[in-house]
Amino acid sequence: MNVTLRPATAADAPRIADLLIDVRAAFMSYAPSAHADDDVRAWVASHLVPSGGVTVAMVDGATGRTVQGIMATEWSGGLGWIHQMAVDPARVGQGLGTVLLAHALRTLGRPIRLYTFQANAGARRFYERHGFAAIAFTEGHDNEEHCPDVLYELAGPVAPAGRPA
Repeated sequence: MNVTLRPATAADAPRIADLLIDVRAAFMSYAPSAHADDDVRAWVASHLVPSGGVTVAMVDGATGRTVQGIMATEWSGGLGWIHQMAVDPARVGQGLGTVLLAHALRTLGRPIRLYTFQANAGARRFYERHGFAAIAFTEGHDNEEHCPDVLYELAGPVAPAGRPA
């Protein structure tokens, strides 16, 4: 699989929104979206992509190079955060998530934190396989879906160039 990573552009917003919607439908039936699909599309176009920190994974396919994965990251308060990660359900298990996560490690450094739903067994296995440890569990009172979640951290003092460890 030939993967190219690049910053998301406004033109990517429809595909990014479709990925977020498709991943939720395929893997998170226990946590229906708190927003209608059109609202998700509007949020991606007006907030997520313009805020920066969104990387898309382009993959060669029958229809040319298409966005098959996305990751939204941020460095804030001495921590790297992964806010969104989605891989086309047809591409899950092919290493695309690992490529995106490696990019986050290179650009954010450590520590890195993220939330996922407690019931998202696939995501939890993925992050734990890559060294993340659960550091807090909640009942979901602070997320829009009100679904129990878990806070993961990949600890360590490693920071990318230009950021203090």
